[in-house]
Amino acid sequence: MVTVTEVQKVGIGLVGFGLFFLLFGVLLYFDSVLLAFGNVLFLAGFMFIIGFRRAASFFFQREKFRGSFFFLGGVSLVLCRWPVVGMLVESYGFVLLFRSLFPAAIGFVLSFVDIPFLRAVRCVS
Repeated sequence: MVTVTEVQKVGIGLVGFGLFFLLFGVLLYFDSVLLAFGNVLFLAGFMFIIGFRRAASFFFQREKFRGSFFFLGGVSLVLCRWPVVGMLVESYGFVLLFRSLFPAAIGFVLSFVDIPFLRAVRCVS
């Protein structure tokens, strides 16, 4: 079993609050303050979970440069109070960064849930 340190628990809480503020910011018609706060909390939590050095090496890998550029550029646009454009750019960067994790996440969810439509998706990928 994997042990979770206290610092990683704080990181999980920060990521959770970050996702909450991002969702709340989108629901309130792209409120730039909530989206910026959510982005900062999400990135801080991500760094707490995997560590600063591993997070830096994750974002600045040669093959993930384009995804990192769009993701961090979108965060910068949200911080500069262009929330709609920033969230679009950030979403594109998020997909580029984490596209290798999507099949594993779908397989993990499907191991707990038996939904026929999702079972067909797993067979295709």
